[in-house]
Amino acid sequence: MVVNRKKVVMITGASGGIGRAAVQLFDEKGWSVVGVDRQEFGEGFPENGLFILSDISEPKDIEFIFEKTQKYSEYLNAVINNAAVQIAKPLLEISCDEWDQTMASNLRSVFLGGKLAHPLIKSVGGGAIVNVSSIHAVATSANISAYAASKGGLLALTRAMAIEFAPDNIRVNAILPGAVDTPMLRESMKRGMFGDSSIQQRLDNLAGKTVNGRVGTPREIAQGIYFLADETQSSFMTGQALVVDGGATARLSTE
Repeated sequence: MVVNRKKVVMITGASGGIGRAAVQLFDEKGWSVVGVDRQEFGEGFPENGLFILSDISEPKDIEFIFEKTQKYSEYLNAVINNAAVQIAKPLLEISCDEWDQTMASNLRSVFLGGKLAHPLIKSVGGGAIVNVSSIHAVATSANISAYAASKGGLLALTRAMAIEFAPDNIRVNAILPGAVDTPMLRESMKRGMFGDSSIQQRLDNLAGKTVNGRVGTPREIAQGIYFLADETQSSFMTGQALVVDGGATARLSTE
């Protein structure tokens, strides 16, 4: 049975920095939220929403997620594929298992989830899928090859899904965040390539490389996600990549 006729969104990676901000924003906008993460959300998840503790890198878990979702709501208006893992190692040191885990979490999950989400979105006449890619899909750095490859693949998958899902009025777009102050970014700042300075100093140095002179906030990325999910704002957009990076990719590396 359908819980209500409010718009319903599924957000994976709901317990992370960007995911948590997206959960809050969609809730503020009056949507019902289905949150998915392999880590507990803790306090603050919307009371009328549904949180599912599960690992999207496992195909059986994805089936479980959608079984639980359909008991909560017979339809979805939007799906935000935000969950991701990041392996920060030189390419020559990445194991096959680490590579496969990255692809399973960041790319295969979107393929499998898209097949299961399609009928739920189609049932209400269409909606939106927003894939959270990364500027690493178009410009990357050392020691992050698996992540960059998965996010580049996600960008290509976004275009393919947009073409195939268009007849059912399902728009599929990607958002490409730059440096955003999240737990994942702070963890990546521990890599040796950033030197011996403090995490905050490393973040400040990174901020200086953007045109805006700062790193982004999870809320700013969530607002971009909401723009792509909301049919009143982005109804003529599909198969596109929205870069939200403070201008980082606008500047020549030789400047």
